[in-house]
Amino acid sequence: MSPVLRPGNRSISATRALSLSLLLIIGAVSSGKAQDIEFFRIGTGSTSGTYFPIGGLIAAAMSNPPGSRTCGEGGSCGVSGLIAVAQSTNGSVANVKAIQKGEIESGFSQSDVAYWAYNAQQEFAESGPAAKLRAIANLYPESLHLVVSESAAVFTPSQLKGKRISLDREGSGTRVDTLLVLEAYGLKESDMEALALPPGVAADRLALGEIDGFFLVAGTPAEAVTQLAATSRIGLVPITGEPAEKLLKAYPFFSQDFISPGTYPNVGAVETISVGAQWLVSSDVSDDLVYQLTKALWHENTKRLLGGGHPKGALIRIETALAGLSVPLHAGAERYYREIGVLDDALMENLPKVLPPQESGSQDGEPKPAGVIPKEKPEG
Repeated sequence: MSPVLRPGNRSISATRALSLSLLLIIGAVSSGKAQDIEFFRIGTGSTSGTYFPIGGLIAAAMSNPPGSRTCGEGGSCGVSGLIAVAQSTNGSVANVKAIQKGEIESGFSQSDVAYWAYNAQQEFAESGPAAKLRAIANLYPESLHLVVSESAAVFTPSQLKGKRISLDREGSGTRVDTLLVLEAYGLKESDMEALALPPGVAADRLALGEIDGFFLVAGTPAEAVTQLAATSRIGLVPITGEPAEKLLKAYPFFSQDFISPGTYPNVGAVETISVGAQWLVSSDVSDDLVYQLTKALWHENTKRLLGGGHPKGALIRIETALAGLSVPLHAGAERYYREIGVLDDALMENLPKVLPPQESGSQDGEPKPAGVIPKEKPEG
């Protein structure tokens, strides 16, 4: 069954990657080998963020349906018999919940959201640990953007009082981090006209003068901000000073970050904070499949595809694959990293540990079989 894909604005690289996946499906079906296809879902985020285009590129690199040319013949170097599909979702929070429920096999998440979900903290405190979460790799840093209209005259988050600001949707990692930032600056949602808009919609409404600004946690350059900056006079508000220092001290997943001048049209440099983007997978997915996925992720052909498809793709490097992991490494990924010599017992000892069974908490629903596309695409 073909996946259902949401419409929306997409970057050229994401569109090409998704088109490739669909062509692979059509080609495999027409060759009479559709029965051998295994589908694998990757939960991403908004189509106007960074997760979605990166997910499309990774999905294309992982896919290698029956009938494809071999890697050595210039064909796919992905997982034999697999078609991976990038699904648009509400982001990190939605992805970790969907993985735990068995609604998707894998997804992207901010490192802090993954940690809180796995350890039943913050908004996951009542649902119990998301004990099925496992890591394939740390991918790249995600910068916190506070995008404002130039006319809003906002130069620090403390000036957001009374402004019309989107905090992103419920279920997004951006919203979780935004609330922490507001708290650090002594603000509450009630201090402003807070909205819950996806980045693309927020950018459109800012361009129309209907809101004053919005938050977004994404790898740079984020599509929504790029398109907005090309047509509207905007600014990025720095996240610095004592409030930022408090965040860095209280939450080890935050790091100091710097958005370079020229990243967005007509926007200068800005200091901010960031978290790591990580590719997570369910512990229900077989060790062998995750081993093959990890191997394909670090293939030289995948490196070229990522580097040429998106600016953040060049930052996905084997040297930082295990940096800052916030949930245990999947056994299949562990096997690959040990095989190529980037993981040993000493490093493994410092990575997050699998929770004992008595601490695993609610499984939050019966898992669905891996590799089965639902009739209706879940919201995440």
